[in-house]
Amino acid sequence: MNISLLNNQIAIIFLLMLLGALINRLGFMHSQTSSDLTNILLNIVSPCLIINAFEQPYSSDRIQQLLLAGVGVLLFYLLEIIIASVIFHKIKDSNLQRILKYGCIFSNAGFMGVPLASALFGKIGVFFAVVSLAGFNIFNWTYGVSLFNSANKHKNKLFKLKMALLNPNIIAIVAGLLLFVSSISLPHVISQTVSYVGMINTPLSMIVIGNSLGNIKLQKEARNFSLWLAVALRNLFFPVLALIIFRFLGVTGVALDTTIIMMACPVAGIVVLFTLQNNDDVAPAITLMGVSTILSLITIPIIFHLI
Repeated sequence: MNISLLNNQIAIIFLLMLLGALINRLGFMHSQTSSDLTNILLNIVSPCLIINAFEQPYSSDRIQQLLLAGVGVLLFYLLEIIIASVIFHKIKDSNLQRILKYGCIFSNAGFMGVPLASALFGKIGVFFAVVSLAGFNIFNWTYGVSLFNSANKHKNKLFKLKMALLNPNIIAIVAGLLLFVSSISLPHVISQTVSYVGMINTPLSMIVIGNSLGNIKLQKEARNFSLWLAVALRNLFFPVLALIIFRFLGVTGVALDTTIIMMACPVAGIVVLFTLQNNDDVAPAITLMGVSTILSLITIPIIFHLI
């Protein structure tokens, strides 16, 4: 892919995040507003972007690449979980251990990966990005939730599975695949509405992320070696591992580029929400997410230079 185009998009994302941080400093966005916008992005805007991406002519080659990428995503998450468990199992602080494991395994694919894929490759990019998005939702609402609910890990398994499968993004992926395979087009008015809603995903996502980064202060956690190790795994090692896996499986072209974008994204912001829900110290989670996000503006282009 065109590295200069990627660098331009990274620069735009950086400026949008700076705008979000400025909005935070000016007090224009309160915590409830940020929470509401996050829900709108995850439950309405992102599904619209996904459905819009599947409104294109059927192609057997794309389906083949989609299936190969799906196998790769499954293998990738399983390897991530094993590696993270081995590396961080000796961390005595259970809260920090959970945060480090989750942080290095789950990338901010929905908020940062999908906008990047959309900006760089348009509909085709989002089409292949949905594989990583599906993998994220399934593993996040099963393994990810269990990390922060270890005392009840044998309870509510059916509920967790329902949370994963009934996520609006998963429903949008299934609906989009049906539209793609059957070559059915939505009515023009509905299609145009879905397209308009999906178009606000990139700027709004980056502004919301920038707003959350505006609250971050580098605390004593930033001097913790294990935190930097988690950042190195998330931002550099795991994306390289993903590149090896997907190339071995024969994933190529836009499918490969898009998948690596999703895997090279920084720590998922949900780690902060899960920590809050668990009534634990949120400072390590905020620091990990902030450091990883800021460094991703450098590490994402590095990963693509390796390609």
